[in-house]
Amino acid sequence: MMRTKLLLSLSAIAVVATSAPAFAQESTDETRLDEIIVTAQRREENLQDVPVSVATLGGETLAAVTGAGADIRALSGRVPSLNIESSFGRTFPRFYIRGLGNTDFDLNASQPVSLVYDDVVLENPILKGFPVFDLDRVEVLRGPQGTLFGRNTPAGIVKFDTAKPTSKNNYLKASYGSFNTINAEAGVGGELGNGISARLSVLYQRRDDWVDNLDAPGENNLEGFEDLAARLQIQADLSDAFTVRVVGQIRDFDGTARLFRANAFAKGSNKLIGLGGPTTEFKRDQVRADGLNFQRLRNYNLGMTAEYDAGPVTITSVTSYWNGNLYSRGDIDGGFGNAFAPTMGPGFIPFSAQSQDNVPSLDQFTQELRFASNNTGGLGYQAGVFYLNEKLDITSFDFGAPTDTTPAAIATQRQGSTAWGLFGSLSYEFENGVKLQGGLRYNDDQRKMVAARPVDTRPGFLGFGGPVPAVTTEVGDNVLTWDLAASYPLSDDVNLFARVAKGYRAPAIQARLAFGRTPSVANSETTMSYEAGIKSTLADGKLRFNLTGFYFSTDDLQLTAVGGASNFTTLLNAAKVDGYGFEAELEAKPAQGLTLTAGLSYNHNEIKDPNAFVAGCGANCTVTSPQRVGSPGIFSINGNQLPQSPRWIANWTAGYAAPMGNGEAYVFTDWAYRSKVQFFLYDSVEFSDDKMLEGGLRIGYRTDKFDIAAYARNITNDVSAVSGIDFNNLTAMVNEPRVFGVEASIKF
Repeated sequence: MMRTKLLLSLSAIAVVATSAPAFAQESTDETRLDEIIVTAQRREENLQDVPVSVATLGGETLAAVTGAGADIRALSGRVPSLNIESSFGRTFPRFYIRGLGNTDFDLNASQPVSLVYDDVVLENPILKGFPVFDLDRVEVLRGPQGTLFGRNTPAGIVKFDTAKPTSKNNYLKASYGSFNTINAEAGVGGELGNGISARLSVLYQRRDDWVDNLDAPGENNLEGFEDLAARLQIQADLSDAFTVRVVGQIRDFDGTARLFRANAFAKGSNKLIGLGGPTTEFKRDQVRADGLNFQRLRNYNLGMTAEYDAGPVTITSVTSYWNGNLYSRGDIDGGFGNAFAPTMGPGFIPFSAQSQDNVPSLDQFTQELRFASNNTGGLGYQAGVFYLNEKLDITSFDFGAPTDTTPAAIATQRQGSTAWGLFGSLSYEFENGVKLQGGLRYNDDQRKMVAARPVDTRPGFLGFGGPVPAVTTEVGDNVLTWDLAASYPLSDDVNLFARVAKGYRAPAIQARLAFGRTPSVANSETTMSYEAGIKSTLADGKLRFNLTGFYFSTDDLQLTAVGGASNFTTLLNAAKVDGYGFEAELEAKPAQGLTLTAGLSYNHNEIKDPNAFVAGCGANCTVTSPQRVGSPGIFSINGNQLPQSPRWIANWTAGYAAPMGNGEAYVFTDWAYRSKVQFFLYDSVEFSDDKMLEGGLRIGYRTDKFDIAAYARNITNDVSAVSGIDFNNLTAMVNEPRVFGVEASIKF
């Protein structure tokens, strides 16, 4: 409580600013677009010159979507082909690029999208939710990556670069909104003298409980949270050629676990319904649940980046250690009572389900060493080595009754993972501007898991079979991946590019033995990706338009059959998945003070494996996938679109500013749309959502130093299901609520 009171006091006097993105400006002409600088290839380059499908997020859009108490999921749909969702809430995001992702809810889930925070790969899902604050830029690299830095990845990278100690973009910001939502943020730093600079960045977010559990005392009982994150960076310029930067980061989160809503779908429909049945209105702020609910997460990080300019080559070392622990319990059936205690609801609850998943310890160590040529033309090269070591403990509990604190079953997992990567890349720029580049990467991955169920006192008729002795499972592989790319300038303002790349995901183990007795394994997957496009700056610098078309084919795609009648997570490989589509991005300044952006992507993918079957839901849903002949409850997924993979993603913004006094009045609106998604590998009527459209609005006044605004997030109060639980009843999870508020800022 002391922490809350202190930060509430600070927020009352703090004023808000958004750290300006580090996008270089080619012109001071306010009617021309600024040049966007990216580091997608480990050197600063103009976005228009990079032969990779890269999207950036910064400026007003980044400020708008990450404020108002939002977490990393707010980036979903803000660039083409990117989707983010979670069944754990704010602590465990799942990323999808071009439809490739993983719906697995287990705490050791492997994801084909890599998240890189200041050059450091964050492997485990509980690290990937680290808050987004005091950033220079966000970049989304689509398609296989790994020949230039970091971890191999078949789908792409979401990359965050924080403001560095030498940054002069100092700011304080705070906002207050609906449900007593507070978002307070600061970034302060600069040179201290004698070649030393430092930067302190702090984020504090909180929200009151705002969902009323009708079966619990009081009016509001759930969905509140308190989240504190901080980062301290110290940089020493030891000479003109040698720089060392040390970073320390922490996160302290307390809140509720993901809120599951029993029978939020009516049989035969994916429309959300109220607690009173199919004919009643869905109310986001009401539930009926009888189980315990809490979530607590702790992260900390220590790291060092050293860079030495040796003349023709720069040597960079990135060393990082991350630690985390998580304790999360939810009411999995999402309702109250059950068929054995007939006072139940909403709807039919066949049995009570309540479980808890803990990460008592997560330790991740990474080391990367890179060598990069310093020349800007002619022959260039990069090479490096990457190492990752992860030790992960998971404990899962199943409880016999909703408020039990002594588990009826305990399952444990101890996983150790190591990954080596050797990578290198050559590039050559001809005098006519044509660029060719190619890269290779050798990957070696090893993983070992020891899993057991030492305690199981559940009645024998439930079919779990009692305790399970320790089972050891090991997987490993070594694979060579590569890429080739070329760009050709049609003119100073128009570039054509093409790229072909091979990506890879290491084999995975799943052993959530609280509900099963045998671990499952998925073999390595490999992806061949082909893309080509055009990047153009038109209308005398007032319009930027980029278009990429792509095709990929993945062999042995790793899939996760989650939930089902047994609520057991099972890994499997699909023989092949093919996908194709496009990404289009536009930015324009049609008139002074007016800025417009738009993005659109189409993603079609299809599972191609006539022998791929999964168990259907245990929730009496309406499965539309064909049933395997002679196997009731088993369904083919051949021909299905991947789960959580919308065909269409669109986003657009509009901002207008007009001079007023010593500053300007402005209005800014941003929107994100995604089309229909299925939640599971099989297709069903209920476990899907037809569309989601969320928009935001800011109206304010700003000067060079001050900014005060009113804002709204999810302004139309769109209510959409974003995921489900299919083993007990027709349970849904929904998107974030509408929030109104005010925000103020100061830059210095």
